[in-house]
Amino acid sequence: MHLDHIGIAVADLEATNELIERLLGRAHYKIENVEEQGVSTSFFTAGETGEAKIELVGGVRAGNAIDKFIGKRGQGLHHLAFKVDDIEAELERLKTAGFDVLPGYPSLGADSMRVAFLHPRSTSGVLVEICQPIEANAV
Repeated sequence: MHLDHIGIAVADLEATNELIERLLGRAHYKIENVEEQGVSTSFFTAGETGEAKIELVGGVRAGNAIDKFIGKRGQGLHHLAFKVDDIEAELERLKTAGFDVLPGYPSLGADSMRVAFLHPRSTSGVLVEICQPIEANAV
């Protein structure tokens, strides 16, 4: 398991895209709607190797989880995402270790990933995403 990306909840995806582009000196490499979750995402590479990513997440329909999150906590850190080889095996390991997996997962997520989330009550208040690439079974 290794850090894949940091998710940031934003109220205005377009404006935040411009801000992060100025900050990093490069444009996002992908914008994608995740209809099932009612959100739109934008991905930037970060770091020298570009291996780490920043995901901006904004709501696109009423009642989505990002707008609810922003209403409670404001814009900012939404989740830490860790990439794994086998999401089912990792979720079983995490459940055995005492972490609470949110119901309804794994599901299809952005950036060609299967995703699942650990409830923040079991991770010191931080939403944790576990993700596995759809195209490959390797990290």
